Amino acid sequence: MPRYKLTLEYDGSRLAGWQIQDNGPSVQGHLEAAIKAFSGERVRVHAAGRTDAGVHALGMVTHFDLSRAFAPERVQGALNHYLRDTRIAVLAAEQVSMDFHARFSAVRRTYLYRIINRRAPLTLDRARAWHVIPELDAGAMHEAAQHLVGRHDFTTFRHAQCQAQSPVKTLDYLVVEREGNEIFVHTAARSFLHHQVRSMVGTLKLVGEGKWAPEDVKAALEARDRRALGFNAPPDGLYFVAADY
Repeated sequence: MPRYKLTLEYDGSRLAGWQIQDNGPSVQGHLEAAIKAFSGERVRVHAAGRTDAGVHALGMVTHFDLSRAFAPERVQGALNHYLRDTRIAVLAAEQVSMDFHARFSAVRRTYLYRIINRRAPLTLDRARAWHVIPELDAGAMHEAAQHLVGRHDFTTFRHAQCQAQSPVKTLDYLVVEREGNEIFVHTAARSFLHHQVRSMVGTLKLVGEGKWAPEDVKAALEARDRRALGFNAPPDGLYFVAADY
């Protein structure tokens, strides 16, 4: 029984997220339907991360098993054919060993959050970035972000319904940089809590506006209390970039 690893790109603005939902189309649902149309088999596809509704991916990693082998390039081509109207694309396909698991084998996940900081409304990047009008101080945001790097109890930045067994995570880095009117927030960790990245970005935005000092982010982290959070950034600007194995 061959196992296939796929790398996906998708626009999540019209999707209910990665996982199959009752309230709308999902990445997992579209992908499993495409595999069924191609191979005739009903399979379960596993992903490196479960993105929420409205969240995008530049390099989501998934895997699934089939009962018979196909050339990886045929798998990629066939799936892209059946996915052509879904805003999901298979960037790469390869056959991997049966001990590979898209979720459990990953040693690091990388995310990007995009903020477009200008007065004019978004056109090309509508639903693909967070539009923030007030001028943001990216330097202060980056300074504040460094309080979150390392191993911490991230209860403050955890969704109330997060199912992770522990709120303790190790953040490898959290970098904020500006290029023109765009602010990029880059972060990576072995794993993240539900809404952790969006919660961190929303709080850093308060620092960028001058409403919070960088030290206030440290105090919010140490409070270990969701009520100390600034707020959640919207899903529009969040991208799953890559998973490392």
